[in-house]
Amino acid sequence: MRRFLLLALLPSLAAAQRAPAARAPEAIWYIRNNPDGIASFQANAAHISVIAPQVFSIDSTGTIRGGIDPRIVTIARANGVKLMPLVMNPGFDLAILHRILTNTTARTAAAHSLAALCRDQKVDGIQLDLENIHVADRDAFTAFAREAADSVHRAGCQLSAAVVPRTSDERGPLPYHQWMYDYWRGAYDYKALADTLDFLSYMTYAQHEGGSTPGPVAGYPWMDAALRYVLAQGVPPAKISLGVPAYSDYWFSGYDDRNGARPRGNDIGYTALMQIVRDAGATPRWDKRQKSWTATWERQGVFEHAWIEDERAFKAKRALVDRHRLRGYSVWLLGSEDPRLWSTVGPVLR
Repeated sequence: MRRFLLLALLPSLAAAQRAPAARAPEAIWYIRNNPDGIASFQANAAHISVIAPQVFSIDSTGTIRGGIDPRIVTIARANGVKLMPLVMNPGFDLAILHRILTNTTARTAAAHSLAALCRDQKVDGIQLDLENIHVADRDAFTAFAREAADSVHRAGCQLSAAVVPRTSDERGPLPYHQWMYDYWRGAYDYKALADTLDFLSYMTYAQHEGGSTPGPVAGYPWMDAALRYVLAQGVPPAKISLGVPAYSDYWFSGYDDRNGARPRGNDIGYTALMQIVRDAGATPRWDKRQKSWTATWERQGVFEHAWIEDERAFKAKRALVDRHRLRGYSVWLLGSEDPRLWSTVGPVLR
């Protein structure tokens, strides 16, 4: 009986041996032309599949300007890391995008400029980082993405887009929620964009930022809800790169001559924020629901807050990639991370 059972299993065992190993998630890390990011890239290139410098901007005529620090290019080439620069509307200017999306001449010029960038810089791909698009321009953005993808693909590059996430198509009950939907979250037709582009970097971070009340950079329940929403729209998991934060947030009372006193939420690197927390004598606590560390302390009668993304938080949120079998993950920002998080990810396959 055992012999017959073994013989029956042999074909399936042979098939299992022939089956390809599961593909490792693609690890995209964003970088700027700054010393901290470049030093981290040099030290950790083995853990990075794609380096994405946020260095190019596009104007209302479709002209692209900027440049990648040669050190980033050198490190990428020496380590077999793909180059995928970002092209953004500077300052996330609404008017620039509206003209590119709605003016035929500007739209075609922008598509040609993206293809020229691919050829001239000899990069592997380009990512559109176009934000602050009014919801009324949703279809125009999709049409631009199609034209740009055709142009960039002919030039031999991939084209992707970083998109702001949402958890539903409801504008929300408060003016803040409605503004966020109309100008930031509502303008992306995820399914149509995924059908056109090579993939989407789904920016599941900045859940709370300067205009909101203090809260986590990317709370786990919010990330999971946003991910489930985009998957429910029919976007294939293989076309989603999950946005994971490596930066933290520091909330304090600010002041400037134009606006006077007002609360401020600043993106900040892990090491710098932990020094502030230590200097304040505060003790961070782990929020098991949000899967982040948080700390609160008092400074001259006014409370300050920290939401801290460390290696434990990174690992917890990175697990969503495996759970939903996504393409990979896109991390903002190289140089701001907890150095210990590199021990939670292995070297990538080249």
